Amino acid sequence: MEIDSPGGLPLGITVENILDRQNPRNRRIAEILTRCGLVERSGQGMNLIYEELIKQSKPTPEFSRTDQYQVGLTLHGTVQDPAFVRFVEKVSKETTAFFSTHDWMVMAAANRGEKLPRGGESRVARLVDLGIIERGRGRTYMLSRRFYEFVGKTGAYTRKKGLDREHNLALLLKHIEESKAVGSKLEELCQVLPPLPKTHVQSLLQTLKRRGLAHPVGQRRAGVWYPGPAPDEAIETSNNNNA
Repeated sequence: MEIDSPGGLPLGITVENILDRQNPRNRRIAEILTRCGLVERSGQGMNLIYEELIKQSKPTPEFSRTDQYQVGLTLHGTVQDPAFVRFVEKVSKETTAFFSTHDWMVMAAANRGEKLPRGGESRVARLVDLGIIERGRGRTYMLSRRFYEFVGKTGAYTRKKGLDREHNLALLLKHIEESKAVGSKLEELCQVLPPLPKTHVQSLLQTLKRRGLAHPVGQRRAGVWYPGPAPDEAIETSNNNNA
């Protein structure tokens, strides 16, 4: 469906802030419609459009034809993921929590494996606590195990999480190997995976250590990481092989 409205967006409204700011062209008409009960709430039309499209697993609105002379809105009707639709219905029935438009946009991004939309960072913690999303690869999030259990694809969840962990391990090891001349401090390694908390990065480093791919030198907080097993471990391994 394509909708074209003569005249550009109202003063102060852009495609980027259209969900958070309202500026009706004729405020008096907007107030009259609200008082007559012809609109539920002034300025919420675009939010409703976004939410309904996401709940139906359809692409978000497209404003590519919008300029200073007209607003051109394209609404795509293809359902991208029917399983997501059923999951959203289940979540809506089971929880009493209220989800804002930005919450729904974060869920949609997690379902597609995309980076969070602008302003989505502040919504993450709550959605994680509700068991709807969880951290994925790099800066992205993914739907939680709860979703994969609901659609009967727990194997896909395990594979995806496994790939994410191995990807993070590979990134850390790459940095450690490239910095082998001076070693890698924990602060630097946290910068390699900025979305992850420090404790998670430390856990990944311990995995590299157990695999003999990296080892720390020095005190725990002030120590630096180098590639390969610790020297004493390498000697012990060599002696065992000779024996």
